[in-house]
Amino acid sequence: MGMQLRGGLGPALTSNALKDKSADSLISTILHGRPGTPMPPWEKFLSGSEASWITDNPQKGFPDAY
Repeated sequence: MGMQLRGGLGPALTSNALKDKSADSLISTILHGRPGTPMPPWEKFLSGSEASWITDNPQKGFPDAY
């Protein structure tokens, strides 16, 4: 499931599942993680622009659009 972005340890990351989420919220989750969940913070490894790129693709329909 995780490799298809349909969930696994966390929620689905499909364009439909993310349509009501703001880009800023998704970027914050990537950079700062979610305490109490398996989502770790990635700010030591990714820049804000890299986190933005990561959020842009699922919202555009990746992998279904490709």
